[in-house]
Amino acid sequence: MKRIAITEAAANIVNQLKNKHGELIFHQSGGCCDGSAPMIFAKEDMYLDDSDVLLGIIEGVNFYMNIDQFEYWKHTHLTIDITKGRGSSFSLEIPLGIRFIIHSRLLTDEENAVLNPKKG
Repeated sequence: MKRIAITEAAANIVNQLKNKHGELIFHQSGGCCDGSAPMIFAKEDMYLDDSDVLLGIIEGVNFYMNIDQFEYWKHTHLTIDITKGRGSSFSLEIPLGIRFIIHSRLLTDEENAVLNPKKG
């Protein structure tokens, strides 16, 4: 079971960006710039710390979320997609006239039991 997925259209953009920029990283901060929009950067341009949670790997790219944001989203399944329009961040897809967006749904009871096991 996975927390995160990607649409075919978004996967095509990720692969295009990988061909141009090399190794990439997704991050969703939940704060500045585009708010909670997923952003993609060259791996060496993104600093991660203990406050970032790895949600999964999509199209060979690690997807991280700030732990505070994760607390709000941990009961959801996320699907990365694209939409026309220009975001206001430094995300690599911006010059293409598109931006990444998230579609979410609540986890099923089975998914939630596996992905968010009760402690103690």
